[in-house]
Amino acid sequence: MAATPAPLASAAAAASGELAIETHSLTKRFGKQTAVNSIDLAVPRGSVFGFLGPNGSGKTTTIRVLLGLASATSGEVSVLGRALPKMLPDVLPRVGALIEGPGFYPFLSGAANLRRLDSADRFVSSSTRRARVDEALERVGLSHAADKKVRAYSLGMKQRLGIANALLTPRELIVLDEPTNGLDPQGTREVRNLVRSLTEEGTTVFVSSHLLAEIEHMCTHAAVMSAGSLVAQGSLDELRLAGQTRARVVTPDTAAAERVLRMIGLDPDHPTPVAEQAPTEGIVTAPLGDDRPPESIVAALVAEGVRVRGFSVERATLEDLFVALTGEGFDVAQ
Repeated sequence: MAATPAPLASAAAAASGELAIETHSLTKRFGKQTAVNSIDLAVPRGSVFGFLGPNGSGKTTTIRVLLGLASATSGEVSVLGRALPKMLPDVLPRVGALIEGPGFYPFLSGAANLRRLDSADRFVSSSTRRARVDEALERVGLSHAADKKVRAYSLGMKQRLGIANALLTPRELIVLDEPTNGLDPQGTREVRNLVRSLTEEGTTVFVSSHLLAEIEHMCTHAAVMSAGSLVAQGSLDELRLAGQTRARVVTPDTAAAERVLRMIGLDPDHPTPVAEQAPTEGIVTAPLGDDRPPESIVAALVAEGVRVRGFSVERATLEDLFVALTGEGFDVAQ
């Protein structure tokens, strides 16, 4: 198996001081169980930051600490440049959030629920409440269902209503926990577009998800959690570059190809069949260093009499990287 890539750091963002969220050695324990283990998050301002990991990896616990819904056992937390929990009253009015699914009064309409929630915000004017609610419903595509009781909403509609609540007033930071949960493909695309539009207004969006495809479509940066630990973070381009490049050889002479690859210093994987229609051929892959010209590998194979039917250089996908980092699979589609 390939070596696990080393965790990445957002050093440039940290050095510039332009971080919407920053933690140092953040740890959260429940009794003897460590849910979050000494993580250092660095979320650049204006980014769409994906917080990715299998269910149970510590994502929601981390978010609850960031929003003051749970206290850290140890470590430091800063949100929008303010230390938490000391400056929480100053931070929360600047943050919108949808955490662990939306909760609404089922016997009230969508608009009535939002007006009720908005009335609890002492920092906004009641005179513009109706306009704010109408605008938020329009942004998430629920204007047509504004007067419908929430008990008649689908799961996807409830999810969008929760996002509308986070958008009732302009926010510097929006935190969304599984925002596309329950949405159909059209609704998912609408949420993606909505998230991108928020960053155009200067808002930072922090998106927690276990869906790799959503992170790739929506985010500019990401962090990967596994068993409570932060195993990688950076821009999507940085994460992709951390994946291992591999040489892929299609040949009927798999044993000879393995021998040649070892001879030139590569560590081949066990060969696999190409396809049912070509049972005599196989695929041999091996990690490829950045300083090794691919043509030199082909030349070495041919020189030793290996019949090369196909050769390619493949960079690991984000899915490959995340599986290597966590040892677990990810849902890659809705």
